[in-house]
Amino acid sequence: MRIIPAIDIIEGKCVRLTKGNYDTKKIYNENPVEVAKEFQGAGIQYLHVVDLDGAKASHIVNYKVLEQIAAKTSLKIDFGGGLKSDEDLKIAFESGANQITGGSIAVKNPTVFESWISKFGSVKIILGADCHNEKIAISGWQEESNLEVIPFIQDYQSKGINYVICTDISKDGMLQGPSFDLYERILKKSHEVKLIASGGISTFEELPKLAELGCEGVIIGKAIYENKISLKELEQYIIKK
Repeated sequence: MRIIPAIDIIEGKCVRLTKGNYDTKKIYNENPVEVAKEFQGAGIQYLHVVDLDGAKASHIVNYKVLEQIAAKTSLKIDFGGGLKSDEDLKIAFESGANQITGGSIAVKNPTVFESWISKFGSVKIILGADCHNEKIAISGWQEESNLEVIPFIQDYQSKGINYVICTDISKDGMLQGPSFDLYERILKKSHEVKLIASGGISTFEELPKLAELGCEGVIIGKAIYENKISLKELEQYIIKK
């Protein structure tokens, strides 16, 4: 299972929110590049970057930060947050993203999202299936749709999606553990999906459990920044693999 730390960006700074609420913003570092370098120093190879300003604005905003992280580390970066147009995608890839995540666009403009899957392939495009009460949430989690998470994933699998990031918003930033039951059901009903668990990770012990379920990756945010999981523990986990 891949270990994927998260860097969420507001105004160029590394922050975390609770349950996606912008009013709960906590700045952890003024310089996301330094944070990314620390991750790389611990043997981590992957990074999840979210442009929270972009998610609100519905277009890419913090691509310069992405550019700097890509230039100064060798981390493989998946980037999301407000990507809505072909131009946004072009900027993200040119700024150094290895993969991009589309969430709201997959709900609001499936034609465009499906064209991205066709053009770039299933290795480059990740489906963001973030949910609240198992209903897909969009627009930086400010809006709830009426789409059920499992059928939503299955529908996009039939259109060529392999990678899916699923965040249970009720768990996000709470440090109370991830949605094991939800992930187990997704993996049982969506065969061969490469599921990346996100939200609620609070202790190192949860990681082997997610791996056992069959998760392809896990995104860890606040647990690292609040020292609930150390980079040393993650480094040893990666080496043991």
